[in-house]
Amino acid sequence: MSDLAWKEAAIAVLTRSGQALHYKTIAEKIEEMKLRRSLDATPANTVFVAINNSIKNEGEVSPFIKTNPGIFMLRSETGAQIDVVRSADQESEIETKSIVKSVGMYWHASKVIWRHKPRLLGQQQQGAKSIDFCEQVGIYLLYDRSRVIYVGRSVDRPLGVRLSEHTRDRLNGRWDRFSWFGLKGVDSTGKLGEPDFSVGIPQIISLMEAILIESLEPSQNRKRGDDFSDIEFLQIADQEKRNQTTQALLTMIQQQWNEGEE
Repeated sequence: MSDLAWKEAAIAVLTRSGQALHYKTIAEKIEEMKLRRSLDATPANTVFVAINNSIKNEGEVSPFIKTNPGIFMLRSETGAQIDVVRSADQESEIETKSIVKSVGMYWHASKVIWRHKPRLLGQQQQGAKSIDFCEQVGIYLLYDRSRVIYVGRSVDRPLGVRLSEHTRDRLNGRWDRFSWFGLKGVDSTGKLGEPDFSVGIPQIISLMEAILIESLEPSQNRKRGDDFSDIEFLQIADQEKRNQTTQALLTMIQQQWNEGEE
């Protein structure tokens, strides 16, 4: 396994691909190609920053060019001179002024141990460090299979606590999945930040539209809530929950074995 710096790892991925790639794909390829010994909590964000800083600080000497929002390729692969889009003039997918900073879609309740403050574990991509979103704040949806049965908010009590309460109140047993839209972003160490409310009406309207599209899935909408594609986190089952499931399976096998012996 190599241990390249993020910039060199991105160059290696783009060299092998020979084409433009989205920064999330570059981060995933870095993991697949084992170009780093370890990944931080937000590898896609880190790749974006590394490439963006190279373009900003190195100018025409930078090995990267930006072809479309979030998509980069090597300058040597273009076959022609292309003006580099300066960082100050481009829209940063990572730093965009959005209310929602992190998202979890259709997470399974069965992967969580529902104590008072449960661990809501997620990761940006395979191989990245896990992040606990228990202290997140924002909006959440509860599903009975694919049907939304409840919309709630976590403000005075964090997301994990609010969801845990629903395993003991009138909604207990009526939901099996949940989605959440968090106001706290995540840094490279996996720590949650603070909400940023310096946004305007267009961002608020875009947020409302995206949440409605994601939750209701109207048949005539040609797009999903794509505003969340770059900040979605994948769920990880709590290790303690996995251990419990494994132990329950072993117990069942043992019981069946004993019955067979009789």
